[in-house]
This record gives sequence, structure tokens and C-alpha cells, in this order.
Amino acid sequence: MLEIREGRAADLPALIEIFWRGVHEGAAPRYDDAERVAWLPARPDVAAFAQRLADQTVRVAERDGAPVGFMTLRGDGYLDLAYVAPEERGQGTADALLAVLENGARAAGHTRLTARASDLARPFLARLGWTVVAPAPQVRDGVTIRATDMMRDLGHGTASRAA
Repeated sequence: MLEIREGRAADLPALIEIFWRGVHEGAAPRYDDAERVAWLPARPDVAAFAQRLADQTVRVAERDGAPVGFMTLRGDGYLDLAYVAPEERGQGTADALLAVLENGARAAGHTRLTARASDLARPFLARLGWTVVAPAPQVRDGVTIRATDMMRDLGHGTASRAA
């Protein structure tokens, strides 16, 4: 059974592994080796990752007692990280995580969320009501990584999908 909960400090090693695998395995169908290495050249250090997440809302998807995905939302409504373990794709895990974040953002008074989506995340977000703002390729270590700025209007309607 899938549970969505707040992230905890003890989750950090598992979240780093999900992040690493999401980029290096999950993104492999859309990004070549050079792009994936430029995107995430090394597993983040636990302390540095904790610092990155310190001021964000972190939601973790847990299945059978183990983290299988996570998403983070900055205070300004920016969806910073959105990753699930490659074997979790197609299981509804990302949908559930995003619904919880969107509902929490609405409750906090946000009327719009933004994200810089990978080519892998763009169709997922579009399916759930996000719209393309503009192409936003990133250049890291001389390698261009395709991405798209997207947004989600939360100002109308009621809470999104049940989570």
C-alpha cells in the first residue's frame, strides 16, 4: 500500500538514491549519457541535500515501509524535485505525490505553481493540468539539457485528485 507522508531527516539517503536513479536510470530513454552526467554528476552529499531541502515542503511516497518517491515544493510555489524510483513508474506514485503537494499549496494560499520540467516530466505534468510556459534548456559543463518551464493555475476549483 502506498502512503504519502512528510519527509524526515532519516529519509535523506533513500531520497538521494531515488534522485540518482531517477536521473541515471529513469531519464535514460530521453537523455543520453552525457546529458545525465551533466544533470547529476555525482550522488549528492547528505548534508548538502539536507540543506537544499531545509526550506522546502518534502513529501515522500512510501510502499511497504520504504521510500519509493518524493517531491519538494519551495515556499514560492516552485516544484523543485519530483522523482520516483524507476520501478514505480506507472503505479500512480507520482500522481499521488503531486496531488498532496498541490492540495497543500492551495491550503497555504498559493494560486500558481511553477516547475522546470525535464522531457520525461513534461508529459506527466501536462496530463495533470500543467501548461507549458517556454522552453528552458539548461547548459551544464558545456552540455545542453532539454527542459521546459511549466505552470499550474491553482486559483480555481477545489482540491485536486484525492490522495
